[in-house]
Order: sequence, then C-alpha cells, then structure tokens
Amino acid sequence: MDGTTARPGPGSVVVGVDGSSSARAAAMWAAREAALRACTLCLVHAADTEPPAPFLSQAEITGSRRAGRELLERTARAVTARHPDLAVIQELTGGTAPDSLRRAAALTGTIVVGHRGVGGFSSLLLGSVGLEVVAAATTPVVVVRGAAEAAEAGAVLAAVRDEADLGCARAAAREAVLRKVPLRLLHIGGAGPSGAARAVLPGGGEETTGDHVRALSSVSDRVREEFPELTVREDALKSHSVPGALVDATHHADLVVLGGRRSPGYLGPTIGRTTLGLLQHAHCPVELIPRRGPGQGLGQGLRQGLRHGSTS
Repeated sequence: MDGTTARPGPGSVVVGVDGSSSARAAAMWAAREAALRACTLCLVHAADTEPPAPFLSQAEITGSRRAGRELLERTARAVTARHPDLAVIQELTGGTAPDSLRRAAALTGTIVVGHRGVGGFSSLLLGSVGLEVVAAATTPVVVVRGAAEAAEAGAVLAAVRDEADLGCARAAAREAVLRKVPLRLLHIGGAGPSGAARAVLPGGGEETTGDHVRALSSVSDRVREEFPELTVREDALKSHSVPGALVDATHHADLVVLGGRRSPGYLGPTIGRTTLGLLQHAHCPVELIPRRGPGQGLGQGLRQGLRHGSTS
C-alpha cells in the first residue's frame, strides 16, 4: 500500500482510476452510486511497481507514484464538485489493479471499473483489468458501459432464469428503489428451429421453458412482497440468441443486473457466454453478482442477500 487517507468502510463503492476516459466515466458513475447508497467512495490507482521491476529505475517508480497521486486528487476534485457531500477516500498502491481493487472492496464492497483501460489493444471490447476482476469476482462488480452522459431510461433490468435468481432480483430491486424507477425482470428462453422455446440442460438434453416462466412469476411475486413500494414488471421472451436479446433490452435500462454462471468453464467461475456478451456489448452499466454455489448467496454490499446464476 503506497498511500491512503482512510480505509474503505463496509459496503463502500470502490472504483479504479487509470487516466483513461473509460475510467473517468466509471468514477463519475461510482460517485453517483455511492451518493445514492450514502456510503463511502474509494478511488484506487494501482501503480504496479511492486515488487520493483529491474527495468524500472527508482526515479521512474517515484514519478509513477507522483503521477498516481495527482490523478487521484484530480479525480477526487471532479467527483466532489458534482457530489459535495460525498465521503471520498484515495488509495494509491504499488500492486496490480485487480488485486488492489479486490483488497479495497474486501468482503462487502462493490467494485466499479470502466470497460477499457489506457493501454493494450484498442480493439478489445473489455479491458484486461475489467475482465480479470469480473472473472475472479467474489463481491459485486459493475462494468460501466454506454454513453458517458446517457439519458436516463428510468428502469433497472434483471436477468432471471429460475428461482435460484431471487437473490439477483433482490439486488436489482434495491438498485431500482434507490433510483426511484421500476424494475423489469426478464427471462429469455432459447428458440429451436421451429421457433418453439426450449432450454438446453447441462447433460445435453432439452426441456421446454414453461418451468422457467413459472419460476419468473414466482420470483416476481417474492420481490413484490419484499418491495411493496416498487413497480415490478416481468417479461418472458424467446430468442435464437439469448445474449443478443439481453443486449437489445439494455437499450431501455439504466443498469442491468445478472449473476455469475452456475458452473465453471468459459472465462472463470462467474463468466458464461451471456455474461461475456453483455460485458462486451451492453448499452448501459452491467452489474455482476457472483455466485458461490447452488442456493447460496450472501453478497453484503448494499445489504445484498444474494448470489445468482441467471441467463448466463
């Protein structure tokens, strides 16, 4: 740890800043989120100078840390200009960005990252830092996508596959309550060659999506019971491309919430094909709720009793 003005408190919103336009947009989104939650915002810059690399001189390491402190201070000024009552702390570390963000978030924080970094291949749709943070997530992670000053759509979207996604729906409901907007619970079933809705089972068989649609209604009913002040809408659609249909739905959302994949594979324990598609192409920020196992889900940022494996 190179320097910090305080320690993030429980449930803090932690955002990585690296000087990129994507990170600036993420910092402003994170500041609004922290203001809505009435919690601390932690700005993290990772200098990646530890252990000292033989190709970096002491002067270069010192310069990197100085530039990091200046970046944190500039970002803090920009944030407090828009949210003057927000508690903001700055954390400069010598480690890597993914490790630094995870340490700052600890067990209860929410990590926010931009969808691209300052370097690397501009053609990548999700930066390496964001991808690594999401792939190994143990607390909620938000990847900020969409226009920097996008017009508000007035809705939070949650992807629901079955009743195991109740925790994710609860998390989305809390976000909707904070924003004073409706919640849309969306189930998308795959469509076979005939256009009939179907679901592919892990063993390779198929079943109709009738059970999943009934589960959507069950989840909706539970959310309405727990959040009586919230307008909850439910939609069940079928599509040849579940990721594509979800991406289309994000045109009309301020935030989309979904859960980590139930089984490992793909790009880590939380990233399935649908999740990756959203992280690469969504038109609004994407919040991923990690899932530790079937029936489990105890994420605590924003009092989130959740872990979910949605249509991912």
